[in-house]
Amino acid sequence: MAQFYRARISGTGSYLPEKLLTNYDLEKMVETNHDWIVERTGIHHRHIASENQATSDLAFEATQKALQAANLEPKDIDAIIFATVSPDQVMPNTACVLQHRLGCRHDIMALDISAACSGFVYGISIANEFIKTGVYKNILVIGAEILHRLVNYKERDTCILFGDGAGACILSRAEGDEPSKIYSHHLGADGSIGDLFVLPAGGSKVPFSQKVLDNNLQYVKMKGREIFKNAVRSMTDVCELALKTNNMTIDDVHWLIPHQANIRILESVAKHFEFPLEKVIINIATMGNTSAATVIVALDEAIRDGRIQRGQNLLLTAFGAGLTMGSVLLKY
Repeated sequence: MAQFYRARISGTGSYLPEKLLTNYDLEKMVETNHDWIVERTGIHHRHIASENQATSDLAFEATQKALQAANLEPKDIDAIIFATVSPDQVMPNTACVLQHRLGCRHDIMALDISAACSGFVYGISIANEFIKTGVYKNILVIGAEILHRLVNYKERDTCILFGDGAGACILSRAEGDEPSKIYSHHLGADGSIGDLFVLPAGGSKVPFSQKVLDNNLQYVKMKGREIFKNAVRSMTDVCELALKTNNMTIDDVHWLIPHQANIRILESVAKHFEFPLEKVIINIATMGNTSAATVIVALDEAIRDGRIQRGQNLLLTAFGAGLTMGSVLLKY
């Protein structure tokens, strides 16, 4: 009978660019105001990458911290899974760019995955299977984005939401009797409502052209109300599935770490489970929506400030364009 291993989070790290874009800055760019943004989103400011920073640069900084936390070196990494919708370029993939900059071995897997805001949850789920089956021992999972370059700062509904950032997590094989493990992960998708959140141009369907630029098709388009409804439904569904699969209740969860999309969405998910909001990791006020980076940055911050402790049960969940959705239930 095949032997299966347990996976554990051995180290995390995060990086947010220094430059801030506040709601007061946005007041000068589009018809809005600070109070209106806070009331509807919970966001006070977001971080913005400098002109000379690419997504791989943000990921590199986060990875350095994760390696230090895990007491590992780049040569110890067996695979890189890089979740992003804002890669450095289409090819080579950003995972290979990061691999080269870190100085990792050449006999490792390095790939990008595109699941939008669910990207990190998808990445952890994929990594867990490689660890569990014994293929790899240490996998670097990245969630990193530079989203402000995909946003039209003349469109209020989208420009107030998005920021830049990166998080890194090293998933390793659990050794001996240590309790850390991933109980289960649950992924889903519904392409029938993919039109709710799109980036129209830049692919093979609508390649870049002057017409694209004239019509602002290089920027994200979103149907906010429909996104809200489906976000709450999809995240509660995958969280309920995780709990049911493991014969747990929400009372067994120490911390809920959801995708930081909108404070109202986070409050609605917590209310559905009658889960105290003070046990939900929330940092949207100071980061905004950074897509694939939100869950891992929130996780890293809560580990570093001491809220999350070894042995606690964590429920990670996200939804994103596609639509994609997922949850991971784990013991840290």
